[in-house]
Amino acid sequence: MWNGDALDLDAYLARLGYEGDRSPSLATLRALHRAHVLSVRWENVEAVLRKYRPLDLESVQAKLIGSRRGGTCFEHVTLYAAALERLGFRFVVVQGRVQMGETKIRPETHAAVIVDLDGKRWLSDVGFGASPLEPIEVTDATDVNDGTWAYRLRRQEVTPGADGWALYQPAGKGLPDNSGDGWTVRHTFTLHPQYPTDLRVTNHFGASSRHSAFSDRVFVQRLHPDRLHLLDNRQLTTVTPGRPGPPESRELAAHEVPQVLADVFGVELSAEDAELLLPKLV
Repeated sequence: MWNGDALDLDAYLARLGYEGDRSPSLATLRALHRAHVLSVRWENVEAVLRKYRPLDLESVQAKLIGSRRGGTCFEHVTLYAAALERLGFRFVVVQGRVQMGETKIRPETHAAVIVDLDGKRWLSDVGFGASPLEPIEVTDATDVNDGTWAYRLRRQEVTPGADGWALYQPAGKGLPDNSGDGWTVRHTFTLHPQYPTDLRVTNHFGASSRHSAFSDRVFVQRLHPDRLHLLDNRQLTTVTPGRPGPPESRELAAHEVPQVLADVFGVELSAEDAELLLPKLV
């Protein structure tokens, strides 16, 4: 289904710096999830430059493994699902609606993985950018807090008349408290299985539609255990949970962006792509 037999598993694990056990266990899932989140960036440069983003495994491997680039959730999940399949995990891919505190219904433009292990289900959301550092058990009362990053998962109505799951993060820093007790909905999802053909449709919208938030404006994220770096067009921001006051932020000159992408985010553009990018950074 996810072309695991075509994945260069050794190259993928080397990209993550992962040298641990390869059995389909919870310990392996946790270690693999964390390594992927901390090693592979979220970035949409390809869409901004070309309004096109190939999603076949060969192209995704070449980009995310071979060229040390990042990608959107669809590219992350394409690669990650192939690895999980190759390692023998049981899972489905799902899509969800990124809300970030918004109450109106947004389209399903986010992909994640639900893994079945020993009668329990785990949300392995490696492609959000600022992703949780561990899988989150899919129950109606799951709270996760590693001392820096906190999340909660709740079953609730996610669209009128339809139940699903909502992943919450702490409110503040511009995000509203829409739970009444200091939390905001990051994204919602249902457990309706999605397949590579479904991801191709949504990926095409995200890369090429003028209605997509990520087809014209550069956005890059890099998560660390204690902080998050964000690049929104030319605005470089560092979010440090627990730090008083607003996040550190500064506007870059256009010519600084390719070097910042390399130095801060570990995203190295070719000379051709760096040249194509500069006029886009208005």
